[in-house]
Amino acid sequence: MATKTRPALRVVTANLNGVRAALRRGGLAWLAQSQADVLCLQEVRATHEQLHEALADGGIHGWYVAHSPAPQLGRAGVAVLTREQPTAVRERCGVTALEGQGRWIEVDVPSAVGPVTVVSVYVHTGEADTPRQVEKYAFLDAMDARMETLRRSAARRKGHAIVCGDLNVAHREVDIKNWKGNRGKAGFLEDERAHFDTWLARHWVDLGRAHGGEGPGPYTWWSWRGQAFDVDTGWRIDYLLATTGLAGRCRAVTIGRAASYAERWSDHAPVMADFA
Repeated sequence: MATKTRPALRVVTANLNGVRAALRRGGLAWLAQSQADVLCLQEVRATHEQLHEALADGGIHGWYVAHSPAPQLGRAGVAVLTREQPTAVRERCGVTALEGQGRWIEVDVPSAVGPVTVVSVYVHTGEADTPRQVEKYAFLDAMDARMETLRRSAARRKGHAIVCGDLNVAHREVDIKNWKGNRGKAGFLEDERAHFDTWLARHWVDLGRAHGGEGPGPYTWWSWRGQAFDVDTGWRIDYLLATTGLAGRCRAVTIGRAASYAERWSDHAPVMADFA
């Protein structure tokens, strides 16, 4: 029997819907068995101590853990877990709108494909025509600036960068099942989607779309309510955005969609990218 070649680098991003809930539902066991080299987590919703305890209970041992909790307990929180020791961790990156919210963390890590800056990000949900949407736009504007800095830095040092997480925006009509019914709503507003156009024009690559075909889908989020999961009425809001050199090494992107509603451990599915 032929042995499948292991990728040089495997990156998994997952919105946990709370690390302790993911532990109870089997999500951490799934991640422990994913053979990832890098795990990017969002909505951790835990203190440092609670995160480390849950990871240990979930069978995730021996990883380097960079964690940015939210100031409000039980909300947000992002983390990057790496098998290799990072050369740098930045919870604060010099862009005020990205800092101190448990929504952005950067890690520089050596890998078989060269040095990689990995970002785990959790963008605000927003709400059209409210202060929550103003806050979301400020965060997306800050991402514009920081991602350009990261791209230029990666190019100068002949390395790579990848931004992973729950971006809470469906970029195109093929990224949301009911796009007509969601026009004018947060997550599918023209001004939100324009940020993705900016990033992709600046030599970032949306790996999910590059390896997911023309669409519709594949989706990464479904409401817990009703039959959304069963009839695949979803949104694609979980992304891996890579600089062009790293994107050229990507060989596959896989959506870890649960086999059934009962087997879901989050309202999001994890997304995995393999690099040669």
